[in-house]
Amino acid sequence: MRVDFYHLQTSPVERALPQLLERVLQSGNRAVVMAASEDRIESLANVLWTADPNSWLPHGTVKDGVAAEQPIWLTDREENPNGARMLVLTDGMSSARMAEFDRCLDLFDGNSEEATSAARARWSTAKAAGHELHYWQQTDAGWKEQGA
Repeated sequence: MRVDFYHLQTSPVERALPQLLERVLQSGNRAVVMAASEDRIESLANVLWTADPNSWLPHGTVKDGVAAEQPIWLTDREENPNGARMLVLTDGMSSARMAEFDRCLDLFDGNSEEATSAARARWSTAKAAGHELHYWQQTDAGWKEQGA
């Protein structure tokens, strides 16, 4: 399984997440997005509605229901009710079910020493589990893959 770590430095998750999810959908995949709480899930759902007035990212939460029909499912639980092959972790979340997905995107706030330290620990755990690791650093010009 491939795990991509996204080191957010120039924009918060609220700006980076819609761009990454658009790429997920363009590749023909579905995604499960995990965040820290129901309130955070609803906040991210609102972001997906308003991120780009010229685009729409189809998504749902437990409040919306019909999980199996949602291309993007936002949750604070370890679940995959929409048959997604992509897992997106925000807010320092981790998943014991990561290996059930083809790919995981781990977004973390590079401006927070605490979040960066926690991401390093998740990197070590993923490496020990034998996952293929990739590290992306956010720059003013976009994402740049750094050596793993």
